[in-house]
Amino acid sequence: MVLIIPHSGDNKLKIFEPEYAKGIEVRVNVVKIQSTNRLKYWKPALALIALSLGWQQAIASPDLIVETNKGPVKGITRNDVIEYRGIPYAAPPVGHLRWRPPVEHAAWKEVRDATAFGKACGQVTLLGVFAGPANHNEDCLYLNVTAPKTTSQEKLPVLFWIHGGGFVDGAASDYDASKLADQGKVIVVSINYRLSLLGFFAHPAINKEGHLFANYGLLDQQFALRWVKENIAKFGGDPNNITVAGQSAGGASVAYNVISPLAKGLFHKAIIQSSASYLTAVPMAVAEKKAISFADAAGCGTGADEATASCLRNLPADKLMKLSGPENTFGPYVVTPVADGKILPSGGAAAFASGKFHKMPVMTGSTQDEGSFFVAQPVYYTGKAVTQEDVTKYVNTIFGGKAGYGGTPPAYPKGTPEKVLARYPASDYKSAQLRMSAIQSDVMVCRIQHGTHLLAGKVPLYAYEFRDQTAPSMFPELPDFKPMAYHTADLQYQFPGFHGGDKGVQHPLNAQQQKLSDQIVTAWTNFARYGNPNGNGSKVWPVYTSDPKAQSYLSQNIPELTTFSDNEFTAMHQCDFWKDVLVY
Repeated sequence: MVLIIPHSGDNKLKIFEPEYAKGIEVRVNVVKIQSTNRLKYWKPALALIALSLGWQQAIASPDLIVETNKGPVKGITRNDVIEYRGIPYAAPPVGHLRWRPPVEHAAWKEVRDATAFGKACGQVTLLGVFAGPANHNEDCLYLNVTAPKTTSQEKLPVLFWIHGGGFVDGAASDYDASKLADQGKVIVVSINYRLSLLGFFAHPAINKEGHLFANYGLLDQQFALRWVKENIAKFGGDPNNITVAGQSAGGASVAYNVISPLAKGLFHKAIIQSSASYLTAVPMAVAEKKAISFADAAGCGTGADEATASCLRNLPADKLMKLSGPENTFGPYVVTPVADGKILPSGGAAAFASGKFHKMPVMTGSTQDEGSFFVAQPVYYTGKAVTQEDVTKYVNTIFGGKAGYGGTPPAYPKGTPEKVLARYPASDYKSAQLRMSAIQSDVMVCRIQHGTHLLAGKVPLYAYEFRDQTAPSMFPELPDFKPMAYHTADLQYQFPGFHGGDKGVQHPLNAQQQKLSDQIVTAWTNFARYGNPNGNGSKVWPVYTSDPKAQSYLSQNIPELTTFSDNEFTAMHQCDFWKDVLVY
């Protein structure tokens, strides 16, 4: 609905509804007013008309049309931001495009509605309440653009967000980017990318077809970055100031793109949140073996010819996803990013140690109690509290076998489980859950510290640890369980109301947590703008140095931010013990 306010002697309010507005749920737009003297008389009338027409929080308007390189899209305003949702950045990877690099989407002429999110990519394993609902969508390569309402002519920094989820689940639609965009005055782009067997698959029959292979999810991310380079200026963004950020598997994705030769020049800064898995990459031999086993289980045999490739591409999506694994654990055929030699030459440890990566400012960090998230999952599915027997079984299983990816060499030295259990005696913890959380947290956090050490001195580097142990939990109440500063706990401080998937529990932040949220959002967006989380203001956050005694880390906690040294980090997480145990 368009409201026209007269600027002459005509005192009547003229209302009409053009064809392109019909069928839009909310249809109010105020057209230019030339007489400021008369405007004050119309304000009360406008308010009443807006209410009577059901003016909602999100407002569709033809003024929100942006011309992309494929065609026009029409977004919505919500609170203090403008959102363009569900924009296709590549053709649907279905049919003969399954397990091929992404290709250009067909152009369109009519204005494309961008007021609803695109479908999440196919996923079955949901990591407790982190993701969901499960689905088998293949047509899922969509992105979202969130921009502040601003009259500035300056092109704004771009924050390109890659969601986490173990490379098997998650969706861009779970992340409300409005606070980052509005408070930080940045353009936020969030994307979906292929997951699980559809995103990371290395069957020999497909690998020899002559195209890039194995890491289709990473190729999606890079294709979306190229879309941003070509289009983001139309949305008010600066294509020459792009920061790629992500958490967990999203953080690993950031690191892999920092390593990938194919991502050269696509972005300028990197934020790696709560990720250590990037230190390694799946060996090609392991990935191919798993893919062959999958093909056999799916009824396509063990061959490596065109017929096998055709059989795999013709598998119904629902059958394929069922074979990817159950809801509560990774399936036997699933892999994460693969060292294919072209998209990903190696894992992060080797690349960062050798200096073979794109040099740029990097922010990296962890949460204090990363492991609590992973400990919570079996408790969520079984309803049973963690026992000391569970701790012993876990340690024996993990540290009593092979240390490489998927049970590959080398093996942990004999007696390693006993050393771990002795280092974390039950008597030191009030519950078995706290003991289990400490072990899993320290393993992950010390791996993250190792990656930080490898980057030190090579790039401008900022390190942090999120330490608010009162952070609300996305899990429902669990028996004898204390979540603390768990893996993913910090996301709700960046993305208001984040609670994972459809079964996650949303809680408001209290006043102190809101203050911490403001500080985190300011730091993240300052980094996106300047490559420095302090911006042009006070130097609260120190640059990370190789001096273990220097105050190199920022502690993100309530009631206030503080700094601490690498030595203090090492002592808190017993990294002096783990550096001689872990294999990278």
